[in-house]
Amino acid sequence: MTQRPKPVRVREHAWLCTEAVAPSLDCAQISPSAFDYLCQLSERFSRGGARLAQVEGRRQLKLDNYVGVLQTPCGTVIEIVPKHHAEGGTLQEARALLRKLLLALLDMPTREAGPAALQLFDAPLSEWVMHQFLQELDVLLSRGLRMDYARVEEELPYLRGQVNLNAQLRQPPGKGHHFHVRHDVYGPDRPENRLLKLALERVRQATQSPENWRLAQELSVRLHEVPASRQVAHDFRAWGTDRLLAHYRAVKPWCELILHQHMPLAVSGDYQGLSLLFPMEKLFERYVARWLRRALAPGVEMRTPARSQSLGMHDGSPIFQLEPDIFITQSGKRWVLDTKWKLLNEADQPGKYGLSQSDFYQLYAYGQKYLGGAGRMALIYPRTEQFTQPLKPFHFDERLSLWVLPFDLDAPLDEQALLGGEHLDMPYAMPNGTTHALGTDKKIIEGIAP
Repeated sequence: MTQRPKPVRVREHAWLCTEAVAPSLDCAQISPSAFDYLCQLSERFSRGGARLAQVEGRRQLKLDNYVGVLQTPCGTVIEIVPKHHAEGGTLQEARALLRKLLLALLDMPTREAGPAALQLFDAPLSEWVMHQFLQELDVLLSRGLRMDYARVEEELPYLRGQVNLNAQLRQPPGKGHHFHVRHDVYGPDRPENRLLKLALERVRQATQSPENWRLAQELSVRLHEVPASRQVAHDFRAWGTDRLLAHYRAVKPWCELILHQHMPLAVSGDYQGLSLLFPMEKLFERYVARWLRRALAPGVEMRTPARSQSLGMHDGSPIFQLEPDIFITQSGKRWVLDTKWKLLNEADQPGKYGLSQSDFYQLYAYGQKYLGGAGRMALIYPRTEQFTQPLKPFHFDERLSLWVLPFDLDAPLDEQALLGGEHLDMPYAMPNGTTHALGTDKKIIEGIAP
């Protein structure tokens, strides 16, 4: 029996090479076959407008900002975790952060997902996703599968339902005692159940956890009457939304992840195995947006992203669409917020703190088109040990200003996380229904239902 390659665990922007190196979260050795596959996959990403890795010669490559789990055809499992601290940080902390961000992407309530599970279930992302899917499927089956009538056309030696006259008239000699009939069968053959069966089969084949495999085997017996989906996209479009399928809602996001329906955020491989890759900037953007939705006052409109303005007009049509990550409006007031997944250094003023000039050009264009050249905007970066407080404001002119704010990813979702948010003077919800400037009081979110 061939031995499986040892899993590789690194952070985003880590180096992978084929030569022997001291393993760490920032550098690791992989097999030549895994290296070749990553080069091919990176080329496919590049053709799609993204970048998975930067190849340096034939022996090493540098990963970009994709995180998750990647399984190569040779069996190598590469786990890529976020780098949200410039120095230090453990694998377990990075795994917990990635799971928290993924729950925000799926818009899963933390009370259902179980915040304790984020800390206690210490395993790669793929095993955690499979574990969550199996747990939700177990709960669904305990409440019962939704059944439905399905039309069946078959040839029987007796009459049942309606006779298919066209097929019966074409019956060859010697088979006149057989009948072509149509009838309805009440059973579990529904699009939702077919998708769950296919996802369960994928989990049974991919999981390396004894606990997950044992539960998958038990659930497979309970779904033995359900055929696996053969048209995944079609069945997802046919997934019902009526109240009789309310107990299916919790399992659907996990089923989508396993069957790779979150494209392009989740990227599937072209072989058997469960690969989940996510661009960190999208996960960070979704998490910040979800926090703001919980924090802002009722009646505040928030679009993520906004797509109503373009840089200019050409031949009567808009050209170069401007899409800020977050656009907030209330009673004529407007705010533009953009998230950036990058580590800043508040002490490096000569190096402009690590800020990008192109980002400032972008925010200036947002301010002119979305705010009419007057208002407050913000660039939001992750809080790190080198970026703990807001930078002094940047002024494009006397009417348009830009704040650079840290967002604390280690803070719970129901606590203040946007540090310096009071400078934006945005309305947020209070338990008594009144509104104040965002960030002026840490207790603003307490008591607000998810």
